[in-house]
Amino acid sequence: MTATDLPQHQCAVEPVAWEEWGRDYPRFFGTMYGQTYLTFTPLFGHQYSHVWIDFRAILDTPMRQAGYDYFENSRRATYAQRAYAIANPMRWAAYGENVWGLTASDGAADVELEFEGEKRRFRTYSPRGVGVEYTMDDGTIAPTAAIASIAFAPEIVIPAVEEMYRRYGEHIFGKYGFYDAFNPSFNFDVPLRHGRTISGFGWVDTDYLGIDQGPILAMIENYRTGLVWRVMRTNPHIRAGLVQAGFKGGWLALDVPPSPAAMKDTKVTLDTPAAQEATAIR
Repeated sequence: MTATDLPQHQCAVEPVAWEEWGRDYPRFFGTMYGQTYLTFTPLFGHQYSHVWIDFRAILDTPMRQAGYDYFENSRRATYAQRAYAIANPMRWAAYGENVWGLTASDGAADVELEFEGEKRRFRTYSPRGVGVEYTMDDGTIAPTAAIASIAFAPEIVIPAVEEMYRRYGEHIFGKYGFYDAFNPSFNFDVPLRHGRTISGFGWVDTDYLGIDQGPILAMIENYRTGLVWRVMRTNPHIRAGLVQAGFKGGWLALDVPPSPAAMKDTKVTLDTPAAQEATAIR
C-alpha cells in the first residue's frame, strides 16, 4: 500500500509533516550510559506512543537509517535509565539496579536545599530524566517510568517493580497502585507543594495521576497479551497515518490487517533476545 492508494479523506496531513517532525533527530541521537539511541529526557517520551501502536519491525526513514525500530530505541532508553541509576552520579539515596525511573512526575517542592554538603535544586512537577539535551534529576523516582517500560525490557523492569514494592510498598503503594513518585533523599522540614514526608523514609506523593496509571495498565497488558496493539493494528486511520509517514515492514506489510477476533489468541512475541529469554523463563 502506498499513500496514493489511500482514500483522500485519510490523507489530510501530508508526509512533509512527519519529515519536519524528524528533521531535528540528529540533535538527539547520542550515547548515554552505554546505549546509543534517539534520546528524549523523560522516559514517558519513549513509552506513550507505544501504549497504542506496535512499533516492532515497522520503520520510518530516520529509523531505517539508524538500523533499528522505535521499540528497540525505547528498550535502549530503558537500559540507559537503569544504568544511570546504578552509576548514581548525584549520589541520591536508594538508587540502584532495581530502584530507578525518571520521567515527568510530581515532586516535593520548588526549593534549593543542602544535600550531602552541596546545594541541590528540588522541584515540584518536572520532566525528570536523562538525555543528550539535558539531565534533570533531584532524587525523585516515579514508578511509572520503570513499569511502563515492561514491554521493552521485562527482564529489568519486573525485578525493579518487585524490589520497590518489597522495600517501600508500605509507603509508596496504596489502594490504586503506586503513588505518582517518591524521593528517599528528601528529608527536609519545609513547606511542601505535593505529598508528605515520612520519618525514616523521605518524601512520597499522595496523588495517583491518570496519565501515569494508564500507561502502567496498558503496557502490562501489551507485555502479557499484546491486546492494545492487536486492536489498534486494525484501525484504518492509524494504519493510513503510519503509511503516510513512511513507515514500512512488519504488520504494515500485510495486505489486509487481521481483525481483532482473528488475532484474539495471538501471542505477542518480543523481538529482543533479552526479552525473549525473559518470556521463556516466565
